[in-house]
Amino acid sequence: MAEHNHGCCKPHNDGIFGKKTELTFAILSGISLLLGFLLQTFTDLSFVYPVIFYLVSYVFGGYYAFLEAVEEISHGRFEIDFLMIVAAVGAAFLDKWAEGALLLFLFSLGHSLEHLAMDRARKSIEALTNLSPKKALRKHGEDFVEVGIEELRVDDIIRIKPNSTVSADGVLIMGKTSVNQAPITGESIPVDKEPIPNREMSFSSETEIPEKSRLYAGTINGDNAVEIKVIKESQDSTLNRLIQMVQEAQEKKSPTQLLTDKFEKYYVPAVLVLIVLLNFAFLVIDESWSDSFYRSMAALVAASPCALAISTPSAVLSGIARAARGGVLIKGGKPLEDLGTLRAIAFDKTGTLTEGKPELTDIFLLNGQSQDDFLRTVVAVENSSNHPLAKAVVRDAMSKIDKANGMFEVSQSEAIQGKGIQGVVNGNLVKIGNLELYQSLGGVPETVSEKVKHLEKEGKTVMLVQNGQEYTGILGLMDTPRAAAKKTLSQLKKTGIRKMIMLTGDNQQVANSVASEIGITDAFGSLLPEEKVEKIKQLKQEESKIAMVGDGVNDAPAMANSTVGIAMGAAGSDVALETADIALLADKLEILPFAISLSRKAKQIIHQNLWISLGVVALLLPATIFGWANIGIAVVFHEGSTVVVVLNALRLLGFKDKYSNF
Repeated sequence: MAEHNHGCCKPHNDGIFGKKTELTFAILSGISLLLGFLLQTFTDLSFVYPVIFYLVSYVFGGYYAFLEAVEEISHGRFEIDFLMIVAAVGAAFLDKWAEGALLLFLFSLGHSLEHLAMDRARKSIEALTNLSPKKALRKHGEDFVEVGIEELRVDDIIRIKPNSTVSADGVLIMGKTSVNQAPITGESIPVDKEPIPNREMSFSSETEIPEKSRLYAGTINGDNAVEIKVIKESQDSTLNRLIQMVQEAQEKKSPTQLLTDKFEKYYVPAVLVLIVLLNFAFLVIDESWSDSFYRSMAALVAASPCALAISTPSAVLSGIARAARGGVLIKGGKPLEDLGTLRAIAFDKTGTLTEGKPELTDIFLLNGQSQDDFLRTVVAVENSSNHPLAKAVVRDAMSKIDKANGMFEVSQSEAIQGKGIQGVVNGNLVKIGNLELYQSLGGVPETVSEKVKHLEKEGKTVMLVQNGQEYTGILGLMDTPRAAAKKTLSQLKKTGIRKMIMLTGDNQQVANSVASEIGITDAFGSLLPEEKVEKIKQLKQEESKIAMVGDGVNDAPAMANSTVGIAMGAAGSDVALETADIALLADKLEILPFAISLSRKAKQIIHQNLWISLGVVALLLPATIFGWANIGIAVVFHEGSTVVVVLNALRLLGFKDKYSNF
């Protein structure tokens, strides 16, 4: 359900002067006030004439405040606009027309400028809606016909012209290009894309689509025309989902905002009671009732909590807008504030701290054979297997082979379940597998066995190669840490994160190996999903607050039990977008320090705004009660504090993280 907006910070519909109507009314109020003041001060005309201009100033200055007050009263609420109208009417009742007009002029000017400033923050978010084009070139027979994007259906083929915006989520089927993904993922460097091998390929889930072939609506194509197959209709596109979620995030109140709302609920009635009591001050001190009434009106202006009402939502909105521009989706004020209080973060290993795919890291030759011949023999055998490890060996070995020498052929290929694979190459039986494969055949030499076990202790998957009766080499594979992992964890430490924990289903040796390489403080291996949840609960008790960073799918239970769930690469996963409190849209770990630093800055600004707004009230209220400040002074400081907290919050839109380039 959408939250109630306080009258002081609620934007108004366009009026007779369009979006600038409120500001125009405020200026007209000021001009009328000035004319009335000049007539009253420098002419001998009857007081009726200046009052006419003051009345005009009242009308323009109080128009929007009056509309808000009527709406509030119709809902049984007595809030800031109502208090301002009462104060202005009270001033007029005492023939203090100039001061009443000044109140309404500054009130309307302050809030028209405030709304214009807040629109800047909203436009940073609403700019998302302008990213996607309204038209697309859909294939019809041999031609391409322009249609509205709402007409696109899954499996339609569309053409994306050079340097134009991608009009739908899809998979690249023809042409190579470079795509600027910054509007969606925040990546500053264009990403190279290439088509899938077979345009008729189907994928059971989005996660199966190679990232190098995936395109998002709202991103910008490079210099080449390409064709893509649509995988989502316009209303389900990643861009559309992001727009909906950011809009929902604006409506979710932060803990500080909920606290200030609760405070105002009791504060406003208390102010009204105080104002009524001040009307009877003449019974206690030597002054007229009109002086007591004037004192109460000045106190009413001083006590109005307008700056307090806008201080937190303005900072939250600016923070969410800045995060979205940096490729981070923050779902509301609560995760924005919570992220800034963290001192501990738990990470999933595979795909979060590591690349999520095995790589060929070690090649040891055992019999003097050339590496080129050895790898061509390995590739010939492994090419006949669909196992992920076999594919990794082929992929990485091919980059090291001199292809000019040609490739070897394999025959009689056969998988040995759970142990490896064998096949005939150049007349010799070649076996590739783990130690278990060879132990069943009589074992291996101790020196070879020790080398295999040493690599296994480093957390690597090891394959031993036998060509005929001779052991020819050892291959080591490992899911390697992300290139940015070590630097990112170092940056997180600088931002104040003192404990970084890794949770993984891999064995403890693998966990320890990765942890020592990248700087993880604690590593926990061999964990089932439910054990990850228990570990998160335990860490939450120890650290009070903890974040869980994962891919948002298999780590969903752990995320749900953490203070803040953070999903990696969420632009490509609906589940990740739904699961996480915070989503890093690009599959880039290095965005995380930016998100935490932004959150810390947002929390700092929220606290500054609270001190400013409450401080001004604390100073002005006694000053007006004891007669040290009149309505004019109260108005200037009251409205000034409101503008100050909004401008302070808008500093977040230009936030730069000193630990990264975001």
